[in-house]
Amino acid sequence: MTPLLRTEALEIRTAEHQLVEPLSIELHSGKALTIIGETGSGKSLFAQGVVGNLPAGLHAHGKIYFGSGFSEDGLACGRHKLWGREIAVLPQEPWLSLDPTMRACAQVIETYTHIGGRTTSDARRQAQADMHQLGLVGAENKYPFQLSGGMAQRLAFAATHAGGAPVIIADEPTKGLDRARIGEVIALLKAGLASGGGLLIITHDIEVARRLGGDVMIMVKGKVVEAGPADKVLNYPQHDYTQSLMAADPACWPARPFQNRSGEPVVSISSLSSIRGDRTLFQGLSFDVRPGEIVGVTGPSGCGKSTLGDIILGLAAAQTGTLQRKTGVPRTAFQKLYQDPVAAFPTSVTLGRNLADLVRLHRLDSSRIPVLMKRLRLEPVLLERYPTNVSGGELQRFSLLRVLMLDPVFIFADEPSSRLDLITQREMIELLVEAADERATAVLLVSHDEALINAVSDQRIRLTAPDERTQYARSEPRQSAIAPNG
Repeated sequence: MTPLLRTEALEIRTAEHQLVEPLSIELHSGKALTIIGETGSGKSLFAQGVVGNLPAGLHAHGKIYFGSGFSEDGLACGRHKLWGREIAVLPQEPWLSLDPTMRACAQVIETYTHIGGRTTSDARRQAQADMHQLGLVGAENKYPFQLSGGMAQRLAFAATHAGGAPVIIADEPTKGLDRARIGEVIALLKAGLASGGGLLIITHDIEVARRLGGDVMIMVKGKVVEAGPADKVLNYPQHDYTQSLMAADPACWPARPFQNRSGEPVVSISSLSSIRGDRTLFQGLSFDVRPGEIVGVTGPSGCGKSTLGDIILGLAAAQTGTLQRKTGVPRTAFQKLYQDPVAAFPTSVTLGRNLADLVRLHRLDSSRIPVLMKRLRLEPVLLERYPTNVSGGELQRFSLLRVLMLDPVFIFADEPSSRLDLITQREMIELLVEAADERATAVLLVSHDEALINAVSDQRIRLTAPDERTQYARSEPRQSAIAPNG
């Protein structure tokens, strides 16, 4: 059977260095091929080389073949005319794939009409059905900047899928989604496979790879170290790195020892409520965050987790309730780690220049930068690159470096590890725990991963969907008490 997509010794290079070793793959109808590896290992670069969308200065060498009979050298760009029709990409950064000037549903309709060739009425009807299936009811007329990270990711998926391309390349398609939404996205991906499509997926989520089945490749530093059927590789790993990856699952982490935190609260909240449009996100929320305390926040996409953190930082307003922050510290002592770090870095400035500006503006000690970079496993050469020319995981670690440079008393970490592989995720969360324990930094940690939150949090807040009862729970030690919701 002719594969839908085949590469022959496709490698990714700069003018001087090889970033991804020659890799030959075959993607067949009804099958998934999942590439798993640490952040910066070259997974996304390989996918970009297949599509012909590499960052400036990088080049693909080798051959690429499509099921339609089209083929070309990796350096050529004729495959661009296949975009949306034979090969479609769901990128890691939904903000970069969505039109900020168009409303949500209109972006899906546009793909159905211009790529899929449907009539306007048919396209609108199908787009609305897609929005409903992905839990985006009520978001049809909103702009991308009005959506949560998880909602933007689902919208990008709907727009990508609408073109009907037989080959889908999905780069972290479940990033930032709760387990229910992940199940829905997997169901849609499986439906595409059942209809004869092929899926090349890049993910850090081992469970996604298990549920999609097919074949799996484990990549480290631009080289595939283990490959084979998903059930064999993931259940009986042979390579040391694969074994370490499986062991880094948050479900395997030891629980952080509980401590009774003392001292004046860094943040004190009483009877807080927030409303978005005609929906109440949460109400009657009361809790304190003390120095060194990690407060874990969980809940489905769009329930108000990010809004809660933004209210604490003064980036959003509450409808009712009171909020008190620690006095006598600079405003820069309250910091945010964004779920999508690309939105927090100027794209026209190198990362090195960005850090140099930070040091100069706040009169910081620049000698701390190489120490933190080593701790975060960030190579010095990355300082010469622009934010768009590093992986999402590397950029997220630069975000944490920048925050730690400012010696914060409070960090709002909004899904800070959602784009990281399991090993790097553990290292990053350990850094947050280290900051809490050694620097008495208070942390509000948002995550969809219940196991991660259970392992590191002193206190738990659970938010439900806007049309359900909001709950609040505090661990005292390892005991919970539910506060009433109005």
